[in-house]
Amino acid sequence: MSSSAPSGIGARQPSRDGGPWPADLLRGVSRSFYLSLRVLPVELRPQVCLAYLLARASDTVADTKAVPRQRRLQLLGAMRQGDFRSVSELASGQALPAERLLLERLDDCAAALESLTTDDRCLIRSLLDTVISGQIFDLERFPGENERELAALSDDAELERYTYLVAGCVGEFWTRMCAAHLPRFAALDQEEMLRLGVRLGKGLQLVNILRDLPGDLRIGRCYLPAAQPRRLLEPANFDEVRELYGQWLDTALGHLDAGWSYVLRLPPQLWRLRLACIWPIWIGLGTIALLRRANPLDPSRRVMVAQSRVYLFLAQSVVCSRSDRLLGLTYGRLHAAAQDARHTS
Repeated sequence: MSSSAPSGIGARQPSRDGGPWPADLLRGVSRSFYLSLRVLPVELRPQVCLAYLLARASDTVADTKAVPRQRRLQLLGAMRQGDFRSVSELASGQALPAERLLLERLDDCAAALESLTTDDRCLIRSLLDTVISGQIFDLERFPGENERELAALSDDAELERYTYLVAGCVGEFWTRMCAAHLPRFAALDQEEMLRLGVRLGKGLQLVNILRDLPGDLRIGRCYLPAAQPRRLLEPANFDEVRELYGQWLDTALGHLDAGWSYVLRLPPQLWRLRLACIWPIWIGLGTIALLRRANPLDPSRRVMVAQSRVYLFLAQSVVCSRSDRLLGLTYGRLHAAAQDARHTS
């Protein structure tokens, strides 16, 4: 594969992000994942950035209150079939400027997708098909919009399926795109990398679910299979689910361990790819440690790794990204904190 961007993207590439979109648009809609997008090897940065923007657009459609739920389902169905034309009708109803701009420029995204090679285009379309199926499942599984209409997933299997649909499949996409454009990555055991990539995606999503639990409950969604989800609306009831919540944190930690195995299988020459994976894993570990010490049902306290600590992660990882030993020392400390916190909660 050529290391340069496809012609249709390169023609609109004034930014340093390796894609047709200005840095402020990517930063506005990708939040912390923007860091990983920026550091990706240039051979696959345009494709991954484009895939992210398309998936972010479908997420905006799923979450918007600008149109009724049934219309959102219709638009998501059209997007799943590759038709993005009608989505721009929602742009004016978006409160966030970045989301409004993204929907306004979705036709440009579609044109950029068509300019890619057939293989890259198929990978992105397959990803979108899976992600949007997860978003449709979300809208259909949770018919309410507030805590009075609260519903919960049925069991752990349904939670596993959901985390795969909206995030585990991203690990698959990421792995296949890397194999298509990075010869050193293609030389790795692809079956194993796909397995680990799926677990990494699922782990990051599970951390998000556990962190965002109070807010999700109040919009009618309990992604955890709780028998009495309405009990979770009251922070004082946390002791009733403390042990079970800790088990879900353990599951997320196990998935991130698999993600760390993914990182260590990457040759040091792929240091950019290592960094793109390291940052969300380390932030995820830090979040788990905070959740172990917090009452995660309390909506008044948002659990989040401090920005200063994120900057420390960035500096540490850049220094030791090519050394398995140095990376392992930092990961070991973060992992121990994510485990040991449960004994001090």
